[in-house]
Amino acid sequence: QVQLVESGGGLVQAGGSLRLSCAISGSIFSVNAMYWYRQAPGKQRELVAGITSGGSTNYGDSVKGRFTISRDNAKNTVYLQMNSLKSEDTAVYYCNATVWLTLARRRDYWGQGTQVTVSS
Repeated sequence: QVQLVESGGGLVQAGGSLRLSCAISGSIFSVNAMYWYRQAPGKQRELVAGITSGGSTNYGDSVKGRFTISRDNAKNTVYLQMNSLKSEDTAVYYCNATVWLTLARRRDYWGQGTQVTVSS
């Protein structure tokens, strides 16, 4: 079974930094695009950042200029560097990846999420 495991979440003061990691394991032919989403209590899940297999990136407006997404294809790992954190960034952060299981079968997978709490 394919698994996505996030790490790096925790409690941090406003203005601080965190680096999230998401490692993908299992029987995978290749990894396509990877994304970070987040969801705060009572709010919709929103896209934070995405990165294609070729390295092109996109960001949500609220994090642009503060967060950076990157990937290590050799390790099947995606990262989210979070700087200048604000209380509004408090949420559960989820890793998502589109993978090729075989040459003919593509599937979408989610991690279980990691809590990020930013104190004022």
